[in-house]
Amino acid sequence: MAETYLGNPNLKAVGQNVEWTEESIQEYKECWENPQHFIENYVKVVHVDKGLISFDMYPYQKKMINTFVNDRFVICKMPRQTGKSTTIISFLLHYILFNESVNCAILANKLATARELLSRLQLAYEHLPKWMQQGVVVWNKGNIELENGSKILAAATSSSAVRGSSFNIIFLDEFAHVPNNIADQFFTSVYPTISSGETTKVFIVSTPLGLNMFYKLWVDAEEGRNNYTPIDVHWSEVPGRDEKWKAETIKNTSEVQFTQEFDCEFIGSTLTLIAPSKLRTMTFQRPVASKGGMDIYERPRKDRTYCIIADSAQGKEQDYSALSVFDITEIPYKQVAKYRDNKISPMLYPNIIYNIGSQYNTAWLMVEINDVGQQVAETLHFELEYENILMCSMHGRSGQKVGGGFGKNNQLGIRTSKQLKRIGCAALKEMIETDKLIVPDFETIAELTTFSSKHNSYEAEEGSHDDLAMTLVIFSWLVQQQYFKDMTDLDIRQQMYKDQMEALEQDMLPFGIIDSGQEEQTFTDGTGQVWEVADPDHQRSYF
Repeated sequence: MAETYLGNPNLKAVGQNVEWTEESIQEYKECWENPQHFIENYVKVVHVDKGLISFDMYPYQKKMINTFVNDRFVICKMPRQTGKSTTIISFLLHYILFNESVNCAILANKLATARELLSRLQLAYEHLPKWMQQGVVVWNKGNIELENGSKILAAATSSSAVRGSSFNIIFLDEFAHVPNNIADQFFTSVYPTISSGETTKVFIVSTPLGLNMFYKLWVDAEEGRNNYTPIDVHWSEVPGRDEKWKAETIKNTSEVQFTQEFDCEFIGSTLTLIAPSKLRTMTFQRPVASKGGMDIYERPRKDRTYCIIADSAQGKEQDYSALSVFDITEIPYKQVAKYRDNKISPMLYPNIIYNIGSQYNTAWLMVEINDVGQQVAETLHFELEYENILMCSMHGRSGQKVGGGFGKNNQLGIRTSKQLKRIGCAALKEMIETDKLIVPDFETIAELTTFSSKHNSYEAEEGSHDDLAMTLVIFSWLVQQQYFKDMTDLDIRQQMYKDQMEALEQDMLPFGIIDSGQEEQTFTDGTGQVWEVADPDHQRSYF
């Protein structure tokens, strides 16, 4: 019987007897009980300058190991190049060695990345003493299986990655780099797997990259709204990193890149429509109800007026059909509900809109009609007979205007043009940055963080969506329309002007005006000419 696995001298084959000594038995017991001892004494890692070395853990890495041992769900927000992945890989190596018949998954945003992480574990395994190894059953780029029945899989993060299997540990590496739609689908798929056992562990580790699923999980963990234990590591906790190192790193990269990748700020882009400083302060809320793509933040009230902006897609799991419900009773306006689904058919979508609109006091409805939206709008108007569909008409260079459905060139809904988008984007920026529009929905805020300047306009960054963001753009264009002002008796421009003037007066007159009780003897008009106030006791005649 071969002593090695497929001729690899560093791997023990199945069925090999181990000659134990009293010393090795005690050492095996110590490693079994103490993962830190095992990692620091037996795990080898490749150093960029020193080559293969023992893994001498920093204090924050020891803290991570202790947390992995004691807690089921852990989320780590960490800068680049802090050994975050290596720390978890070392823990996984200990886990499959000293536990029988356990199943682990290494998932990353790309398959190549996941396999590279598995290769680090395999390298460390090959440098273990033979008496500590298990016999190898399967050993390849995508998975390994040991004689004790333990397995470990490397795959790209997706909804199908762990479907149909039970896992004891799921490790999600650089989860912030997984697109939102895939992250959503993954958790929908994997949650039954997680919840099926009482000991299943999930470790999420990433450097921030905008407002996405990782951001949501992290904020919820910090505020105690989920079961994840948060671990936050600052770049200064890595030996050798000080202010001099920071200055040199910024010099060779950029301030924005350092802020995101080392300071671990979630907002790093400076090209977004909404200023990053404002995006950082926008906080999402938990919906009061959620079902089938619908999130409700405020239930309908009889004394309120609502408006719906609906964007339509083809339902082919690419772009989303999306709508936002706004409370337009007063300023600030507020998003009170949203719907988002990339599978809904254009034939069924009108019924969704109709039901939502009816619940919200037969809300005013604006349908975007660039694509299949025309079909959606016509179904709502002619078949479902929805009452409050807003219409638009063309007015030459003035573009589209909202009206009551009278006159020439009327159309159901709104057609998004370059002009409309330009006006809507400008209005949206002003409204959000001055708190005239409140957005509580996480997915909408997330889209705003990737709604960036491109080709003299604004659109979603590659790999992101802007369907919900565009409902805000169209709404912001709508509130500028005279018909909307007449309909609601609200003028957003006047309100903004009033607020700006009040703020300006406060800045110019911080201490107020003190009246001496004496009349001014002169005054200056708008042209700069000085006039003398007439003495009532001394009348002058000019004739």
